[in-house]
Amino acid sequence: MSRQIFQLKVSLTGVRPSVWRRVLVPGGYTLDRLHRVVQHAMGWRDCHLHAFEIDGVQYGEPDPDAEPAVRDELDTRLDAVAGKGSRFGYVYDFGDWWEHELVVEDVLAADPDERYPSCPQGARACPPEGVGGPAGQLLLLTALADPHHPEHVTMRDWAGPGHDPTAFDAGRATTLLRRFC
Repeated sequence: MSRQIFQLKVSLTGVRPSVWRRVLVPGGYTLDRLHRVVQHAMGWRDCHLHAFEIDGVQYGEPDPDAEPAVRDELDTRLDAVAGKGSRFGYVYDFGDWWEHELVVEDVLAADPDERYPSCPQGARACPPEGVGGPAGQLLLLTALADPHHPEHVTMRDWAGPGHDPTAFDAGRATTLLRRFC
């Protein structure tokens, strides 16, 4: 039997214009590895807590003192909790509260000439870490787009000269996925 590859669309919710990635990952990946795929494909730096919610069950790094209990993402395979058409959530940074929707668009046989994971498509740059969630991202985009905005210089300096909200490089994302996932 050939290895199953899940085609997922990962969309950052609550932001406009849309920030999204299409990734191809082995169905046998644990949710811990899927977390790393989302981090590198989206452009996050993995410096905050995260959790998946699939069919009302929370998965992440277990904390024995946490309520409600979180199932260990290291013990859960993607193909055990999702299939074609499944939709589930992923939250990154419990302060800024970046919600992502993951949709299993397709389940395919692995191409023997292809390496996985990969990120063949996507749109727009991920918001910078610490921008303040969707409301902070909106302020950043508004200020950057208007040189007369009272926060233009401050936000441009804070985001850095290399920050281009319209940019996305699928080749770079795929390289990061293959190196770190």
